[in-house]
Amino acid sequence: MADGLNKVMLIGNLGQDPELRYTQGNTAVMNMRIATTESFLNRENERQERTEWHTVVLWGKRGEGLQKILTKGNRIFIEGRLQTRSWEDKQGQKRYTTEIVATNVILLGGAAGAGRGRSDDGGPPPPSDDYAPSDSGGGSGGSGMGDDDIPF
Repeated sequence: MADGLNKVMLIGNLGQDPELRYTQGNTAVMNMRIATTESFLNRENERQERTEWHTVVLWGKRGEGLQKILTKGNRIFIEGRLQTRSWEDKQGQKRYTTEIVATNVILLGGAAGAGRGRSDDGGPPPPSDDYAPSDSGGGSGGSGMGDDDIPF
């Protein structure tokens, strides 16, 4: 199997207002910093929290549209992939950064009182019929799956 899986899903809060820039080719690119916090019990049974900061990049018109409504503190869901880039700094040192290239952003509400929306059209995702039983009795038509074929 030669194919791999590179998928990231995060729920967190924006640490600052997103920054929108344009490439030399006039393509929009929005950068965001997302904080995710997990809580756990330490050895003394005391609740502890650990916050991780993530750099998220969103390209194109989605970035332009979301930059207008996202603000520091918004709770959002990010879906995308990890990407590592390298460059040389002014001193000639090779530098690396790993970031999340977002393919989907959903507003979950949050400090700024934002509503819920999607990065592509502002609405919720359409329902999926992938595993719905068929209408043609006996489970032999439509999707080709009957009740006995569903793995749960």
